[in-house]
Order: sequence, then C-alpha cells, then structure tokens
Amino acid sequence: MAPAEARVAPGEAGGAPGEGERALGGSGWAAPRSEGARQDTPVATPQAARRRAKGDPVKALLHRHRELCERAVDPLEIAAGLEAHGVTDRTAARFRHRDVFSLAEEMYARTPRGEAPAAAQPPARASAFRGFGYALLPGALAGAAAAAGLPWAGSAAVAVTVAALVWPGRAAAGRFPYAAHLLAAAATGWAAYRHGTALAVGLALAVAPGHLLAAAFAARATARLAGSRALEDFADRARPLLLAAVAAFTAAAAGAAALAGAPLTAAVPLALVLFLTRLLLRHGAHRGPVAAALALALVPAPAAVSAAAAGLLVHAVLALSRASAHARPHPPTRKEKQKMTGQPTDQGATR
Repeated sequence: MAPAEARVAPGEAGGAPGEGERALGGSGWAAPRSEGARQDTPVATPQAARRRAKGDPVKALLHRHRELCERAVDPLEIAAGLEAHGVTDRTAARFRHRDVFSLAEEMYARTPRGEAPAAAQPPARASAFRGFGYALLPGALAGAAAAAGLPWAGSAAVAVTVAALVWPGRAAAGRFPYAAHLLAAAATGWAAYRHGTALAVGLALAVAPGHLLAAAFAARATARLAGSRALEDFADRARPLLLAAVAAFTAAAAGAAALAGAPLTAAVPLALVLFLTRLLLRHGAHRGPVAAALALALVPAPAAVSAAAAGLLVHAVLALSRASAHARPHPPTRKEKQKMTGQPTDQGATR
C-alpha cells in the first residue's frame, strides 16, 4: 500500500482540477505551482477594470469621439463637437474639468496625429471677394431684367433670390435642403404674385448686404468662440452679434425695397425670413423650424410673414448662440456618407 503522504487528490498539486491536463494537452500529469508564483501573479478582475476606468475617465470619451478628435485642427472644434453631442460644462465636471473647453484641450492633446502637413487652404480674402461678387449677381440680374421690361423679370428675381440661400456659401454638411428651397421658392413666388415684380426685385437686391452681414457675423462669432472659456460665456457674446446683424439687415432690406419700389410691410419681413433661413442652413441648424416658418409665410394673412420672421428669429437666437453652430465644416466620413445615401454600414469592420 502507498504511504499516506503520497495520496494526493487529483488537481491539488496543480490548482484547479484538470488544469494541468488542459495545459499539457491531456497528458495526465499536472505541473505543481509554487506558493510564491501564486502570490506574484496579478489577477484581472472586473473591479480592477472599473478602478482603472475611474482613474482615467477621459479615455472612454476619447474612444467615443475618436473621429471628431482626429480631424479637428484645434481644441475649439472639439469643444463645438462635444456641445453638439450634448456635453455641457456640468458634464465636463464629471471628467474633472471646469468646462467643455478645458476638456477639449486635453482630448486634443491626447489624440495622436500624423506628421503630414495639412492641405493648403485658399486665401480667405480672395474667397471673401469672390463670394461677394457672386452675391451681387441676383440683384444685378433682377434689376437689369426689370429695367428692360422683360416679362419674365419677376420669375428670374424669385429664382436667383432662392438660389442665394445656400449659394454663395453652401449649406453645412448633410442632405441638401430640398424642402426648405421648395418652400422658399413657393413663399417668394406667392409674394411676388400678390405684390408685383418690384417685391421680387427688392428681395434680390437684399442678397448682397445679407451676404456681407452673414459673413461678418460668422467671422466675429468664431473670434468670440476663440476668446471664450465656457459655453454660457460664448452664448452671451454671440447673441448681441446676431441681433446686431439682424437689425443691420432689416435696415438694408428696407433700403432695397424702397429702391425697387416694393411695399415695405410685405418686402422687409419676407427678406428677413430668407436671411435667417440662409444663416440657419449655412450653420447646420435643425431644418424643421425653418420649414415651418417658410410654410407659415405661405398663409395669405397680413401678419403671417411677420409671425414667421419672429418665430424664426427666436430659433436663430437659440441655435446660433451654440458653439457647435460655428465649427469648421468637415467632409462627411464614410459612415456618414453611407447613412446619407441609405447604404448599409459595415457593422463587422475592425476598429
């Protein structure tokens, strides 16, 4: 009979039963492990993983917004993108930052980037002059057609006025705003039919000052964004800029209507609706309120267009005082293109 010391239950020398057989391919012999090896080998547990995640809360945020961080050229773009995804200054406090701008700076600094230089951009001054030249075309074409007494002058004025909603200065990335354009064409054409060709010409003449004021608002808002340290601070700085641009455009639209001989009470509110529509489309705001305001402008009531302008102004104050409305437009990613065209995304692609 074997001594009592030799009677070892299966698995006692190697830890868990059968562990040695699996490690050695089922040979039937389990290699013993020393007590010191058991103590020195760290064991990964779910609690330890949670502790590591708590120690670096920004890491999960970096993974979630990886594409945003990789294509951003400065921390301001990341801050604007985070705000668009619902991250506020209060949310940033949970990531141990005082505001979204501070959180965006850390995310920008921790994002790896290649050494390749960015593509050269065209000079801003040249593009601004070219855009203003394009903005002069609607008024010039409509005015020349009306002065020549052409029968299609009113239709031409409506067409060029509606085309100027996104050109010059195309809409932000996403689907082309077909519904907004169709409603704008219907509202402008209906107003020209009711009040005459002079109203359409006045709206076309207001395109050029509208372009200048929209460009000035965008440039000054971007500068204010660079000098802000909190989302509320930027919103407080952006609202007066928007209201000043709206007031200046109202005066310019009144002058254009008077020059064309159009009734001010009909031309100015509709011009303001088109100006705010252009601003909101250009900065990527939600298009539902824009379509609703343009549909309201079709109602044949005296105060319908004024009510549409007032409602659209409230929406513009809320939407254009957000930092996300002033982020640089980027070309859509492959996933975004697939989503816009209705193609299925690659669910099994490696990350």
